[in-house]
Amino acid sequence: MRGMVLVLDADAEQARNLCDLLEERNYRTAAIRSLPSLRDSLQARPCLAVFMDIDTVEMDNAAIRKLTIQHPGVHFFCMSKQRYNPQLKESICYHIHASLNRPIDPDELFFWLESIEMDQTRP
Repeated sequence: MRGMVLVLDADAEQARNLCDLLEERNYRTAAIRSLPSLRDSLQARPCLAVFMDIDTVEMDNAAIRKLTIQHPGVHFFCMSKQRYNPQLKESICYHIHASLNRPIDPDELFFWLESIEMDQTRP
């Protein structure tokens, strides 16, 4: 099994679809519905990456900055149907590993995850 990937998305069906896609490639997953639940999950277990749907879960720069500072070994990604999210400009520039457009392109998704895994295995 590969690393744990958390999916923060208030849309249960959308979250489940992404988790299913990740599980097809042997990633362990958990669908999270709220920011407080995400914080609890990050405290409870090691995690490779978090994919946050910023269209369904309200996020701001301060919340994202706090998460990334508290969990420096976790790679945080945003997902959105919008190509540009000016309200999160600071976070996307400094705290988010990448921002992915919905619908998620599986090739792009796995490119990022495999890049993280390769980077972690380098001496």
